[in-house]
Amino acid sequence: MKTAELYIENLKCQGCANTIKREINKMPETTAISLNFEESKIVIEYDSDEDMMEVFQQKLAKLGYPEIGKKNLANTAKSYVSCAIGRIHKE
Repeated sequence: MKTAELYIENLKCQGCANTIKREINKMPETTAISLNFEESKIVIEYDSDEDMMEVFQQKLAKLGYPEIGKKNLANTAKSYVSCAIGRIHKE
């Protein structure tokens, strides 16, 4: 089992967390995910022989949650949509 620790932009609420958890858990390698709002940190446990860090980074960026420092208007807009969807579709 491996762990990926990422610090992301736009992690604001439980709606964001729900979207992130739902989408990352769809990836077959993912075994567990935890989020820390205060630090904007995500820890993903996964089972793969490959390093999945870049794959997780790309998936999160597509959802509107890029790595800290890589924020732009398009990602911010995506994160608001993902947040709203996460509030509607709870775990």
